Amino acid sequence: MSQREWGVVADVQKHSVHTLVFRSLKRTHDMFVADNAKPIPIDDKSHKLKMGVKLRTEYGPVLHMPTIKENREKGHGVLDAYEHYPSIQGLESEYMVTGTHPYPSGPGLALTADTQIQRMPSESAAQSLALALPPSQARLDAHRIAPGIGDIYRQAGHPERSQPPGLASMESGGMKNSALMAKKAPTMPKPQWHPPWKLYRVISGHLGWVRSLAVEPGNQWFVTGSADRTIKIWDLASGKLKLSLTGHISTVRGVIVSTRSPYLFSCGEDKQVKCWDLEYNKVIRHYHGHLSAVYGLDLHPTIDVLVTCSRDSTARIWDIRTKAGVHTLIGHTNAVATVRCQGAEPQIITGSHDTTIRLWDMVGGKTRVTLTNHKKSVRAVVLHPRQYTFASGSPDNIKQWKFPDGNFIQNLSGHNAIINTLAVNSDGVLVSGADNGTMHLWDWRTGYNFQRIHAAVQPGSLDSESGIFACTFDQSESRLITAEADKTVKVYREDDTATEETHPINWKPEIIKRKRF
Repeated sequence: MSQREWGVVADVQKHSVHTLVFRSLKRTHDMFVADNAKPIPIDDKSHKLKMGVKLRTEYGPVLHMPTIKENREKGHGVLDAYEHYPSIQGLESEYMVTGTHPYPSGPGLALTADTQIQRMPSESAAQSLALALPPSQARLDAHRIAPGIGDIYRQAGHPERSQPPGLASMESGGMKNSALMAKKAPTMPKPQWHPPWKLYRVISGHLGWVRSLAVEPGNQWFVTGSADRTIKIWDLASGKLKLSLTGHISTVRGVIVSTRSPYLFSCGEDKQVKCWDLEYNKVIRHYHGHLSAVYGLDLHPTIDVLVTCSRDSTARIWDIRTKAGVHTLIGHTNAVATVRCQGAEPQIITGSHDTTIRLWDMVGGKTRVTLTNHKKSVRAVVLHPRQYTFASGSPDNIKQWKFPDGNFIQNLSGHNAIINTLAVNSDGVLVSGADNGTMHLWDWRTGYNFQRIHAAVQPGSLDSESGIFACTFDQSESRLITAEADKTVKVYREDDTATEETHPINWKPEIIKRKRF
């Protein structure tokens, strides 16, 4: 070892172990005490804002309770609850009802200025309002005169079961301790009993699949469209053929009779949409524009407007009188299989093979809401005649929805086939007809499947020709008419001899079923 190297070693060895340990400690201390990795000091203003938002969103409905309890203990009396309720002012719009009228109960009513801005109170908002209102005498008096939120729920056709917990206590005086009451376990309402339906007439005459069906407003006759390219008009009472109309050069996929004029409208796979004058039994108008087969059509109940849907992925709105296209509704990415109109918003509903349902703004010609819950093609949509609801049919499920925003209500599961058609009457009987010839009848409110029908095919037909393409109730809702693949039209009616004892309800509720989308 050289003298220079020895000097370096000697320098290192000058320090005692004690000194080296403390030097190492100091370096470690400097490394970890530095505030580089420390969080930024909390800004009081930002922290208060954050906690205020958290309080409002998570604890809004009960935020006022400790204050009121404290006041009661101190003997200050009950103050106006809204003074201690600043944190949920954002919820006011949810239970602010501008008029006492609910949304229109049926498709034929138009929204007024009062009802357009009205929103039904949500359950959480109604409950929080129930907790907040003081049980003053004025409030009790007002209850005898003005309708409560519960009344509005009932008027809107909501079943009693949907009344939020705490609402009952609000209507009886709004006691503060309602929040301490145990919530009732969710219960499923028992289905209404419906008599079973039975086949009583089979009408033959078409030479091809019967694809479409419509009953005239006077309930004297009905019309069918077929793959034999003809439209036939039948007497409803006797089932006898009254008239055949020819003019289409391909399958007639849709027919509808106007309630406002003596016109019959038809559409087909020949891309044609025709208007027939039933006083002369001749075509008086054509509506040109679709680029492919036209699969369905519907008339607006209050305006002279016709809506058609096509395999070209569009729906079109036509002015009946001038034959002009008012709007082309673009948005679907596959064939549009079905279209329905109503007087209230949204006025047009379409179902498509792209698995979606769209609710349209008719004035602007744009989509209001797109419902993507279905997994497979939506071939059928039906509107309830009294409630502000509708149903859609697909091979995966039948789904029920609530207008105007398309809120999901429930699934009706069990009809595992391609559902071509849906019909519903005022008694709450929903009928689904499928491609395999089966027909299921459901209770609308509970989704209970109370009957399954598979009628035999016409003699001479193959079993594979069993299929239901269209079904509808007549105007009296006492008869159900189906259009089938065995070239027949079948007519059903309720079994008069059936009672609740002979055909009991075999009901096994599934609570979980309602919660799924």
